[in-house]
Parts: sequence; C-alpha cells; structure tokens
Amino acid sequence: MEKTPLSLRTHITLFGNTNSGKSSLFNKLIGQDMAIVSDKAGTTTDPVTKAMELIPYGAVAITDTAGWGDMTDIGKMRQEKTNKLLRRTDFAIYTADVTSFDRAGYDVACDEFKKHNIPHILVFTKCDNGETDFSDEFPDAVFVSVKNDESIDSLKSELVMRLSKTVTKEPSMMEGVLDTGATVVLVIPIDSEAPKGRLILPQVQLIRDCLDNGMRAVCVRDTELAEALRDIPKVDLVVTDSQAFKKVSEIVPDDIMLTSFSMLLANAKGDIKILAEGARAIENLKDGSRILMAEACTHNTSHEDIGRVKIPNGLRKYTGKKLEFDYCIHHDFPENLSEYDLVIHCGGCMMNRKAIENRILQCRDEGVSITNYGVVLAYINGIMDRSLTVFK
Repeated sequence: MEKTPLSLRTHITLFGNTNSGKSSLFNKLIGQDMAIVSDKAGTTTDPVTKAMELIPYGAVAITDTAGWGDMTDIGKMRQEKTNKLLRRTDFAIYTADVTSFDRAGYDVACDEFKKHNIPHILVFTKCDNGETDFSDEFPDAVFVSVKNDESIDSLKSELVMRLSKTVTKEPSMMEGVLDTGATVVLVIPIDSEAPKGRLILPQVQLIRDCLDNGMRAVCVRDTELAEALRDIPKVDLVVTDSQAFKKVSEIVPDDIMLTSFSMLLANAKGDIKILAEGARAIENLKDGSRILMAEACTHNTSHEDIGRVKIPNGLRKYTGKKLEFDYCIHHDFPENLSEYDLVIHCGGCMMNRKAIENRILQCRDEGVSITNYGVVLAYINGIMDRSLTVFK
C-alpha cells in the first residue's frame, strides 16, 4: 500500500453557492490547478477529490463540489450529487463570496450540517478589495483571498486546529480488540478472487494495524493453518477471509478466538452489535423477499464472488426461500429502502466510517435491517456467536 487509502482519510468537503470561489480555494489548498476555474456559474459539474497531507494533522481528502443555488434542470442534478456528499463528509468548509453573501443560503447549509452532525468552518472568499467585513457578526469565520498566500496558510492552520478538536479519527481494526503483545494469525486463502501478486486492502490494513498496536501478525493460507496453530505456542486470535469461515472454524480449537476481516471492519467502521442483530432478520425472510447487496467498490466478478455468488447461494440454501437480490455500487446507495427486507453491506474497506455510519442510521430510520458480508456468512454457518466473542 503506497499511500493512505481514501477510506482512512478525514474527508473535508467544500460547499457553497455557485461562483462563491470554491474551486479557486480548492486549488490553493491542494497546491495545484486540479479544478477548472471560471467566472461562469456552474463550471464545476461533478465532485473532484484530492488526497493530501495537511501538516501536522495528517492524511485528508478534500472535495470540491458543484455549487448550491443553480435551479436549472441540470443544476438540480449537480446539487443532488453535492447533497449526497453530506453523508460521507467529516468536516465542511462553507465558502461565501464576501461581496454577495447569501445569509439565507448559509442558514440552510448550517441546518444540513447539523442534521448530518458535520462540524464546519465559514470561509469568506474574494477578500482582496477591502469589501464588507463580517468579522463582528461571524467572529469564527476565516477571510481569504486566493491572491494572498498568507491568508491560505492561515486557513490551513485554522483547519488543523478545528479538525483536531472536532473530528474523531477512524479507529484501527485492532483498536480495543486485543492487548499489546497478542499474536494474530491471518488466514488468507489464495483462490481465483485473490489479486495476482498482492493482498487485498483489508488484509494489508490488518497487518499494519497489528504492527501499530504492537501485535505479532502471522500470515498463512487455509491449507497451512492447522500446522501453524501447532507450531505457534500461543495464538490469541485467528482472522479469516469470510469465504473460508466454515472450513477455518473446523480447524481452529474452541479456546482460540475466531473472527473475519469483514467483521473487524464492521466493528471499526460502524456498529457490530447492530449488524449482528441485522443478521438475525434472515430468519424472517420469505419467498420473494428483496435483499440489497451494497458494494463499496467496482470489481470483476467470478464464480467465487462473495457478494454476487456465494452469499446469495448460501442464503437461498439456508432459508430454502426464493430470494431476490439487487445491487448498488460505491456511493449509489438508494434514497428509499422501503422495498427491501434486508441490506447486506460489504466490509466497506473503500469507504470512510462516516459513510457507513450514515447508511446504518438510514436503515434504522426506515426500519430495514442491515448486516455485513462477514456477519452473514458467520450466521448461516452457525458460528456468529463465536466470531463475536473477540468484541465482547
């Protein structure tokens, strides 16, 4: 893994009306001309994201958006994309043109930020001609000009301070799970789904998390697991790929804790208790029940694909019901879940915690059970309670 993935970065999003200076500010913050800048309203059509290091805070991802206030048909479509970003934003920058401040628009934005529990900073842009000063009315606002590098540096310093105070960084997969000095065996099957010459992101993240937390990580294939357990004096936890759950559970002695990469992700990115509760809703499925499979990334599928093949086949076999499956990919999560009986989410290694949390909240608000790939596979194989032990 050459750099911190987007899913582990703090997500900062620029919001504001069209032509308020978002793209110009975005370019100055990232230090390059990545977003197209124009005096014409509506120049930014799709969100543009750039990963960067905000020193000394750390890894962040900054996103420029299409502006609010464009009431044309295409403008409304652009704003829908912007509004969806609220669900995965950790911190918001609201940009306001100091020469034409839309107070009503800012009030509406504040309501949205409050609704989605997003801390924000008000940034007045185009402050280079001595225009109206709003510092008395908004003492916490920051005033910048893209023509003045010192003002941009001041904004970065303010961002570092506010992020440190208001944003909780995403916990690691092993945080609070085991103590320093523990030994963790990672079971990594090598099948047709395994990428050639590399490990998948959750496997790499867990190895790094073990190292960060002073734990020993031993990697084996499922075919060498039994031998490894005999050779290692004391194993505290075995973590397996969800697809090998049943086989691995038969090999690992009952006195050694067992879980999956997907369940560790579920614990780090969401609420493992809610997802375990959601798996029990499988018992209520009937013929014709509709299940939404939510995938965080686009990938090629094969006869061994976990979300497209193994889980659907496993659920049909377990329930004996004729179940229907729909799929959503990346951030195309439905606004209305009323037609679904169950949502099954992937581990979410390509999404930040805020996005997963909001999906869980949406499901709870709409009364739809939600669970996770690894939790489902543990449940239908009769080992969910065992695989949850490590989180207790």
